[in-house]
Amino acid sequence: MANLLEQLKTMTVVVADTGDFESMKRFKPRDSTTNPSLIAAASALPAYEAVVKRGIEFGKAGGGSKSQMAKRAVDRLAVEFGIEILKIVPGRVSTEVDARLSHDTDASIAKARELITMYEASGVKRDRVLIKLASTWEGIKAAEQLEKEGIHCNLTLLFGFHQAVACAEAKVTLISPFVGRILDWYLKSTGKTSFPAPEDPGVLSVTKIYNYYKKHGYQTEVMGASFRNAGEIIELAGSDLLTIAPKLLGELESTEGTLVRKLDPKKAASLGGEKIHIDKATFDRMHAEDKMASDKLKEGIDGFAKAIVDLEKSLEAKLG
Repeated sequence: MANLLEQLKTMTVVVADTGDFESMKRFKPRDSTTNPSLIAAASALPAYEAVVKRGIEFGKAGGGSKSQMAKRAVDRLAVEFGIEILKIVPGRVSTEVDARLSHDTDASIAKARELITMYEASGVKRDRVLIKLASTWEGIKAAEQLEKEGIHCNLTLLFGFHQAVACAEAKVTLISPFVGRILDWYLKSTGKTSFPAPEDPGVLSVTKIYNYYKKHGYQTEVMGASFRNAGEIIELAGSDLLTIAPKLLGELESTEGTLVRKLDPKKAASLGGEKIHIDKATFDRMHAEDKMASDKLKEGIDGFAKAIVDLEKSLEAKLG
């Protein structure tokens, strides 16, 4: 009998949620996604010294203050990791726009274009890159414009249904609803220590989004992310994509049994709910009413921004 990971790959695109090349080689995902925290952890390892060096050299070449050089080095390092990842995975890599720009549409568009330009100058076509943006209203509007330019986007830090609907209406390529972080919020707010996997609030959220998208014919792909346990992954088998950390990939690989497809576009036709429209006023109202989504979006942006600042400081110290 095939293990759970092998079975999952027959119904869902598996994405590696890691900056570690060796894990990608082992688990053979189609795509990979990174963020500043993963890049920082990987760049501290001796195996990636050459990649880090290229990023630093790029930062230095532009001149200016150490701070300016470090900022350029961070962008270049993200692209350098992306280039190396694309030598391993056959599909796409997600590269993140600076989270500090999450509420600035124009600056997010400019940064995305800059990252894509670096990829294309290195011989990587834009259809192999997903630009990651936070699912703020401004981030979604940035993605809407970028998609019109053929720059495909992955909308991250997605916690609320209103964010998902706005992304679909903006015709973004991919969304990454954060299953585990939704669970974290509900565990803390209810005082519970666990939820049965079928009742996991993060699982229920992604299931609702998936069914809504499929019922109404949206092309935006759903990629569950940020998992806390294998049970969440098993409950979302059949999602368009799932991005999974190496530890859980290993757990699925070592587990025998029958994996049942839980999400199916045919079933979604009767489950997706009525179609709604999200304009800015509606988005703001629904976001304010959804304390979990508003709390976790702010927390996520703050956390990603801190990771970028920490990475900049680390690279600044290496500039000499």
